[in-house]
Amino acid sequence: MTDRDLDQRLSGLRRDVPPASEAARADALSAAGAAFEEAQAKKRADALKGSAHDRRHSLASPSGLWRIVMQNRLAIGGVAACLIVAPIGGALFVEQARRQAPDLRQDAAAPRPVQEASPEPEVAAKLESAPKPVAPSGARLERRAVAPPPPPSAPMAGLADAYRGPDVVVGAPENRDRFESTAANGLKVTAQEPVSTFSIDADTASYAWVRRSLRQGRAPSPDQVRIEELINYFPYADPAPVDAATPFRPTVSTFPTPWNADTKLVRIGIKGFDKVAVARPKANLVFLVDVSGSMNAPDKLPLLKASLKLLLTKLGPDDHVAIVTYAGAAGVALEPTRASDKAAIAAAIDRMEAGGSTAGAAGIAEAYRLARKNFDKDGVNRVMLATDGDFNVGESDPDALTRMIEDERKSGVFLSVLGFGQGDYNDALMQRLAQNGNGTAAYIDELEEAQKTLVEEAGAALFPIAKDVKIQVEFNPAQVAEYRLIGYETRMLKREDFKDDRVDAGEIGSGASVTALYEITPPQSRARMTDELRYARPAAEPAPAAGDAEFGAVKIRYKLPDADTSREIVEPIRTAESAPTLAGASDDARFSAAVAAFGQKLRRERQVETMGWDEIAALAAGAKGADPWGYRAGFVRLVGLAKAVSGGAP
Repeated sequence: MTDRDLDQRLSGLRRDVPPASEAARADALSAAGAAFEEAQAKKRADALKGSAHDRRHSLASPSGLWRIVMQNRLAIGGVAACLIVAPIGGALFVEQARRQAPDLRQDAAAPRPVQEASPEPEVAAKLESAPKPVAPSGARLERRAVAPPPPPSAPMAGLADAYRGPDVVVGAPENRDRFESTAANGLKVTAQEPVSTFSIDADTASYAWVRRSLRQGRAPSPDQVRIEELINYFPYADPAPVDAATPFRPTVSTFPTPWNADTKLVRIGIKGFDKVAVARPKANLVFLVDVSGSMNAPDKLPLLKASLKLLLTKLGPDDHVAIVTYAGAAGVALEPTRASDKAAIAAAIDRMEAGGSTAGAAGIAEAYRLARKNFDKDGVNRVMLATDGDFNVGESDPDALTRMIEDERKSGVFLSVLGFGQGDYNDALMQRLAQNGNGTAAYIDELEEAQKTLVEEAGAALFPIAKDVKIQVEFNPAQVAEYRLIGYETRMLKREDFKDDRVDAGEIGSGASVTALYEITPPQSRARMTDELRYARPAAEPAPAAGDAEFGAVKIRYKLPDADTSREIVEPIRTAESAPTLAGASDDARFSAAVAAFGQKLRRERQVETMGWDEIAALAAGAKGADPWGYRAGFVRLVGLAKAVSGGAP
């Protein structure tokens, strides 16, 4: 039967028909529904056999429903039979469909708009009272016309418009933050490995990231927690060197471990000479600013621009500033300009806008070129990279970028990194660039952090006093059975690297404080995890007379900023100077121990399982000492947040 024949028969049925009864209408609707279900079953069977017909139709509107019905010729016969039995119900049903259906001679595959219709009062009330979903940051809410199966008594006309699905969350942002996965330093047996060697510096990026995570109500992952950066976020009152001839002075102390009464902590503190306070050198700075599309967020480029303006307040009139921006390509936004011309520098900062891809390698190359062009042999020459680290155009291989940075640092230009934002934050790459550029890495999560890093601690951030700083600790087997270094997992060196001046290591800035902690186990301690070897051979040479009075010795090797040959400092760890009780240790010792416990607990390390959040907070609160900027008080509050995020678990 053709469409034309069907039209003629329907026209005849519509003439001189008696009034319809409710029973006839119900019978017609039931029969039509049965015919429709039969046609759908055949369609599904054909699909399983590999039918090529397009079945991606929507029940979201009457037009979609009738397009399915009209494309099933088998169903037409069943509908027509029902119309003969109940002419009035069928005629009215088809007439309504003909008024709403589109011209079937059009392409059946063409998209049809979903027509909005007011739902029935009962349905509207239910939809209004239903809970509304909440979209996460960066997502959006869309309405989707997904209808649940109708009740048997519901009219078919306008069905999909009356029953609409709830709002659903789509487009949730993908978290692409990248951190290097590192395992905690393991326990070492002194008789087998008496020497521990690592590179030391004063990076602080991890602390700001951890703080941001906890303030957002989520615990950081273990890979995001670098314990040494948490410890070194805080200034310490260790004695400073008396002159620049020796750029820093080590302070070593030993005291009981707060999380294990049967072990001790060895704290190695280094205080850098504050040469800025004596004779501040001139600075040749190049701000290398990422203005790619990934920086288009309030906590990225706008915060970056405000941070750079804060740094301008610490520069002297004879310093020079240049700005290189990079997105799809690199360009010079400001040629080297005297810092006294703050209006011109601020205007260049204000002109920066985000957009495009990220050609990071091209920007780095251009920044180094500009720094070399304005090189000051008597001053400090530094590139300051400000980015989220999302390099996606040009050279982005970490190994290739590392080689580029290593080659460039030989010119005397150092590289520091300021990280911003989350979602695309590439911490792993930025740590690598800073370490190989003889610089430090900081993370700016708020303007107060920029104030701390770039204003209050500008000397440490900009003016180096020593480079390639390495620490080597030799433990005495007679006093120390086992030991482990807390943190510095990404800074470990081989024993032979200590005296090899070709091996790169960390940088220490003017007036900086740097701390490292070892947990040691005495030979007779109940905490000892390993037994003495049955067939261990005695040492080839007897220990020196002073050896029994020492836990070990600390060696520090470093180069002056413009030197190629290293110098060495040796400091013994004397047993007689060990504090007998935790309360007898200094404020700095106890506070650094509290921060170390906090970091280990965030990393879920078993050594601190028995120490609760409240104990950590109490230890830190009792060791705040002089805290003019409130950093230590802020840490105590942060421990409380960590407890809340963990669900109140001890």
